[in-house]
Amino acid sequence: MMGWIDQNEFLIGSTLTVFLLAISIQIPLRLGVISFASIGYYAIGGYGTAILMTQHGVSTWTSVVVASVAAAVVATLLGLIIARLNGLYLAMATVSFSLLLSAVAVNGGSVTGGAVGLFGIIGDITIWHTAGIAVVIIILVSFTERGKLSRRIDATREDSQLASAMGINVNAYRRLSFPISGLIGGLAGALAVNLKTAINPESVNFTLVVLALTIIIIGGQASWIGALAGSLFFVWLPEILVFVGEWEEVVYGTLVVFAAVLVPGGVVGVFNDWRHRRSVARERPKVALLEAAAGESDAELTQSRSGKDG
Repeated sequence: MMGWIDQNEFLIGSTLTVFLLAISIQIPLRLGVISFASIGYYAIGGYGTAILMTQHGVSTWTSVVVASVAAAVVATLLGLIIARLNGLYLAMATVSFSLLLSAVAVNGGSVTGGAVGLFGIIGDITIWHTAGIAVVIIILVSFTERGKLSRRIDATREDSQLASAMGINVNAYRRLSFPISGLIGGLAGALAVNLKTAINPESVNFTLVVLALTIIIIGGQASWIGALAGSLFFVWLPEILVFVGEWEEVVYGTLVVFAAVLVPGGVVGVFNDWRHRRSVARERPKVALLEAAAGESDAELTQSRSGKDG
């Protein structure tokens, strides 16, 4: 087992950081906020950590914390600025924000390393640290997927006006999603930089927006399980498809399209549908027995009434 982990350390680390990025994207989506600003938060966390470690001699964990908090602060400000936007306009604003940060990375001169980026970021973080952080995030997110809080989140996403009528502060929930998303997205970038020991503009450009869409389509947006499934698909499938050679991108794109058409709810949607059908199948015999018992009772009651009338 340890040998396999050592051989696939890079892929495992990529899966964990992509998963954290996916969670960062998923949090506002669950509240009905179509935001791709997490790519920008990822860039802030990654470049912030790299700059602090390589140019200012700040320790690894301090750099990670400072960069992640900085991403959360920027996310909070962004949420206030675009608070009045909805739907496609909100999505385009957040994409523009992320692309703007990518342009800053390219034109940042010696601070960001320009088009080449920053290298030699050697820290104390391992995939085990990253895995531990991912587990903590999973536990925290899972609490929002059950009970009263989950119902409030679902109501906010499905019908914000009805949720407001029920006494749910929709605007507060949606505003809160920005700093939380920023903190996790910045953390993903900070951890990724330490595991890869480098960062450049190509790693924080429009391809991450495509990655976000892929994860949402494949995994689904309703649960952390979907984020994990989408992350595994994105990171590991290209490695599996190496044998097809130059057709790899064609096969990969075809699979994503089929997933979007045939499984619109993602992996989590398929699982929920299967569980619902199984539950219905289990309840069907009980319903049949109750209906039969009710029919017998009605027959006995009718017979009794007939006897009295006679």
